[in-house]
Amino acid sequence: MLSFGALAAIAGLGGGIILGLAGRMGHFCSIRALELAIYGDDQTRLRMWGIALGVAIIGVYGLNSAGEIDLADSFYHQTVWNPWASIFGGLVFGYGMAMAGNCGYSALTRFGGGDLRSLVVLVVIAIFSFVTLNGPLAAPRLWLLPEQPKHEGLNSIAYTLGDTLGLAPFPIAFTIATVLILWAISYEKLRHDKEHILWACAVGFAIVIGFWGTAIVRDVSFGEISVESYTFTAPLGRTLLYMMTSSAGGVSFSVGAVSGVVIGSAIGSAIKGDFQWEACDDPRELGRQVGGAALMGIGGVIAIGCSVGQGLSAFATLAYSGPVTLTAIAAGGIVGLRQLLHGFEPD
Repeated sequence: MLSFGALAAIAGLGGGIILGLAGRMGHFCSIRALELAIYGDDQTRLRMWGIALGVAIIGVYGLNSAGEIDLADSFYHQTVWNPWASIFGGLVFGYGMAMAGNCGYSALTRFGGGDLRSLVVLVVIAIFSFVTLNGPLAAPRLWLLPEQPKHEGLNSIAYTLGDTLGLAPFPIAFTIATVLILWAISYEKLRHDKEHILWACAVGFAIVIGFWGTAIVRDVSFGEISVESYTFTAPLGRTLLYMMTSSAGGVSFSVGAVSGVVIGSAIGSAIKGDFQWEACDDPRELGRQVGGAALMGIGGVIAIGCSVGQGLSAFATLAYSGPVTLTAIAAGGIVGLRQLLHGFEPD
């Protein structure tokens, strides 16, 4: 019989493959979406996030209303929200994302297509995430931005508004999701692009798979497994340690998720016929990417999630941290992109 960790890894693997395919074939990428929207006059990839979030929110809250998921079991709702951690961590992560040219998730999809530069980025993110989570930076992080357990209630926009308005959480979540989807398809170029709409829906569905799969395993394991979905900062560290020593909790959802994205992106590259080994021939570029990856490892742990972990998974639960961290990541990414393209000199 498979261990509970292995069952969680299977759930992570399934949704991870979908995310890998979406990144490779649907071009779902946070920093590229920002870059194209600001400098390419094309919001298609940015608006895809509205569809992905809308699908994920409806799926998560639908399952929550049906009793299939208890959001209180998710770590996004188990500690008191620290807005400064979301803002500072998000800004650091976003700036690092621009410097590296990708986030942990997109680095995995690029590695699946043969980009060895992304492997360097992934290893550095993994190392610095654990330096910040459990290593030398852990104590200063917790001293400056303490994490306190939450004993009652949820860090949820839907639940807070529901208590205020006397409504159930699902109608509020459904309304927010509808607004996001309408915002996305109000962009004519995306509205007529069925392929990108499909892949955006697939991303949202993958986030739901993560929560649903781990919730099922949590029930059968009597609480041994946490309810979670996809994020790619600390899980990279856990996967790296597992690959080297079979430690860091052993096989887990994180290991399955990371492996799934690489497998999915490799399958996507094979389908498209664009797999190609690539390496960095510019030391300055590699140095910038390594520095950006280090910042992502630090910022992602401080914010308790990356552009996917907070921007999609936490946002799908309508945790306070989701939209705040996503906004901070976008702001940090914009500053980084501006520095790369124009420097800090005034126009």
